[in-house]
Amino acid sequence: MRAYRDQHFLTDPRIVARIADILDISGRIVLEIGPGEGILTEALLERGARVISVELDSTLIERLSRRFASEIADGSLTLLQGDAVKVPLPPFEIVMANLPYSISSPITFRLLDIGFEAAILMYQKEFADRMMAHPGTRDCGRLSIMLQTYARANRCFDLPPGAFSPPPAVRSTVMWIEPREPLFPIHDRKIYEDLVRELFTRRRKTVQSTLKALAGMFGKEKIDSVVRDLNPEILSSRPEALYLEDFATISNQLSS
Repeated sequence: MRAYRDQHFLTDPRIVARIADILDISGRIVLEIGPGEGILTEALLERGARVISVELDSTLIERLSRRFASEIADGSLTLLQGDAVKVPLPPFEIVMANLPYSISSPITFRLLDIGFEAAILMYQKEFADRMMAHPGTRDCGRLSIMLQTYARANRCFDLPPGAFSPPPAVRSTVMWIEPREPLFPIHDRKIYEDLVRELFTRRRKTVQSTLKALAGMFGKEKIDSVVRDLNPEILSSRPEALYLEDFATISNQLSS
């Protein structure tokens, strides 16, 4: 069976319970993305959470509306139809979701921008591995840097394809993410994000080469000043060889 809209629904109640029990969610406002048939939704409600579920598919919305009619009526469940990457979201405290693989990156970046207390999110294992890749290593990328700059992430456990219907072709990983202040001060978050994105778009280029290509974005005078003042070792490095402190240093010089 082929996954509809890239959704692989959890079917193992033991795994659902294990996910729902990671955090104490009683009385908390929990955002759920892609509830599907509602197996995790039910577990969250049973544990006393007030749940906001965002689902793109209108057919699933109808099924969920019937299944949880009483919870919707008493206000413990709010159903929102729309793309979780774009739809306006009401305030929430915690996120728990079996994310559709195709929106893993944009929804993670969006959640970090919005802010939350903690998130228990399921990803494709390969994606989770990239999230956890250490700065200064070959596997490090934009995702690794942005996540580790603004959050603390831990791997909870991996799941086999058989835990889902239809089974995906890959293993999945449940991650625990908690926002935090950057380890190294960042003067301008937007400039930092732009810099990290541009450096990894040109990941085979040196930092100096990429900075010179950004003269149109930051101005030639500013780029010349940054190149003049930066450590030559940073300038000659590729982005995958940089550490969080290096990205912060470059960004802060661009924003000064």
